[in-house]
Amino acid sequence: MKISSLVPFLSISFLIVFTQSLSGKTSIKYNDTVTVIELNKKGFENRLIDPEKTIKFASRAMKLGKALKYENGIAESYRVLGVGNYYLNKNETAIENYLNALTYFKKNKNVEGEAKVYNNIGNLYREIDYDKSLENFQKSLALALKLNIKDLIAGLYMNLGTVYLRKNEYDQALSNYQNSLAIFTKLDNTIGITQSMQNLGLVYFQLNQLDKSEELLINARSKARENKLNNSIAGIDLTLSSIYISKENFKQAEKTIKEGALFARLVKSPKLEYDYMLTSYELENKRKNYERALYYLQIVYKQDSITYKGNISDKISLLEAQHRQLEKQRANELTIARSKYSQILFWASSLVALLSFFVIFLLIKNVKKSKLINSELTRLNQEVSQQKDDLDRTNQNLEELIEERTMDLKNKNKKLSEYSSHLSHQIRSPVATLKGLMLLENENLIDKQEFIEQMGKCINDLDDKIININENLNNPGRSSLIFDD
Repeated sequence: MKISSLVPFLSISFLIVFTQSLSGKTSIKYNDTVTVIELNKKGFENRLIDPEKTIKFASRAMKLGKALKYENGIAESYRVLGVGNYYLNKNETAIENYLNALTYFKKNKNVEGEAKVYNNIGNLYREIDYDKSLENFQKSLALALKLNIKDLIAGLYMNLGTVYLRKNEYDQALSNYQNSLAIFTKLDNTIGITQSMQNLGLVYFQLNQLDKSEELLINARSKARENKLNNSIAGIDLTLSSIYISKENFKQAEKTIKEGALFARLVKSPKLEYDYMLTSYELENKRKNYERALYYLQIVYKQDSITYKGNISDKISLLEAQHRQLEKQRANELTIARSKYSQILFWASSLVALLSFFVIFLLIKNVKKSKLINSELTRLNQEVSQQKDDLDRTNQNLEELIEERTMDLKNKNKKLSEYSSHLSHQIRSPVATLKGLMLLENENLIDKQEFIEQMGKCINDLDDKIININENLNNPGRSSLIFDD
């Protein structure tokens, strides 16, 4: 098909699309993509309130995103699903979700999405592998700083602080938490401020600065209640109850444990429930209520064994899941690369064949034209030789003409020089006489009648000289001028 025949078809297609956009038919897809974004946003916002809702919203977003082939929406849905599963302690599912999200974000060159996923993976390893956690957080921070994503940078400082807290590196933890709080405060991010204050309170508790820790945690709990952050309330109450036990305020500790344990069950966090069992043991032991303390200690011992095995199992499962996902990703990338290579090879071979045919065609055509070109060149050489002879003759004539014109110009220049001298000498004399007469008249030293006669003579003399100059200028045959002294 010729390109010219495609032009009307493409023009009609463009008009159809343009008409549909004016009539509002294309807005359906736009609205649907906005719905995907909103569903993912709602899912993420529910992570600290109800992680099961997070998964529901993200699943709906995923279904709609796949129907629309909206790849950035699909990637974010995988990420939010991973977040929901992380808060439900389904770490193996979470890592698969995160790695799927990472694949889509990389494919679409969405660097911000990549940074968020690395942050999520860092959170996933935070409890079981500090080095791997730090590695992912630092990857995320490098990308976030490059893109200047303030809220993500603040969140990463907070997460880095938590890892350093787990490693008992309290100075590093404090520095990162303070950076996080400063940025979240500038952004007026209530959730971020709440979590940063909670974490700072935990560090000060570890440093045995109980009053400072209590003040921060009470403020954080107040903000968490305002925003219904159930997970944060459970975590804050856990640390507060330990503070009250240390201060031997057993009544307040018991009340705080009951409230926190209720929120731990509400958010369905087995880890937090276990932590409250351990804190209850510490409370009863401090009270010297050893029978009750022994009861909690037995539960804690059983949970410790399960948790230890679970942590090892989680770590192995995460690594296996990550390995499987990465192998799958590599296989997909290899398949895509092979496909691209085959296409490139096909088009390259086709291009080489076409160029070879074209070169052979040109060679045959050039051989046929070579004789004609040679004869034409011979004829042109003869014409050039003839033109050179003509040019030499023309140049000789021009030189003679130039010599003749040069002599003529020299004569004219000489005559002009004479005219100039003559004009200066001849005209100046009567003019000077006139000026003298005028001075005598002004001083009343000459008779009026004589003044008029002398003026007339000067004027007649000046007129004669002007006529003489005109005759000389208009008569090329005269070789010199007449000078009157």
